[in-house]
Amino acid sequence: MRLLLMSDTHLPRRAKELPGELLDRVARAEVVIHAGDWVDTATLDLLEARSSRLIGVYGNNDGPGLRSRLPEVAYAELGGLRFGVVHETGAAQGRERRCAQRFPELDVLVFGHSHIPWDSTSADGRLRLLNPGSPTDRRRQPYCTYLTAAVEAGRLTAVELHRLPPRH
Repeated sequence: MRLLLMSDTHLPRRAKELPGELLDRVARAEVVIHAGDWVDTATLDLLEARSSRLIGVYGNNDGPGLRSRLPEVAYAELGGLRFGVVHETGAAQGRERRCAQRFPELDVLVFGHSHIPWDSTSADGRLRLLNPGSPTDRRRQPYCTYLTAAVEAGRLTAVELHRLPPRH
């Protein structure tokens, strides 16, 4: 099962549209995950139309229109793995411990908010934490980013961070 993970698209404030490379991958992914801060409902509509399956949550910058359509936390079983999606997880320090306590039933937690790519595992090795960064607003990062991954035989595999070329 092919996954595409993104967060913090902030359209149309930080960019006018999603990058073409990302949209091409949306069409090829079996599941698209968006960890919040869409900002506009048009992006949600676009991803719903182009995705085989979309899992999303609202973020702190999302208004009533998005909050009425999306949960704060989403849960899904994908290929035998228990996924959760949330926008905010708090400070980087202690994140693995806090998230493992808050989400003891999960195997993978996808989050956003910081715009900083993240890939770590809780101390007990049970919970994998992934932040895809942002495909449209790099903030203090050198690149805009997103993640792809696969679920094979009940395992998360092929986790890859993709750097997008600078916008002109």
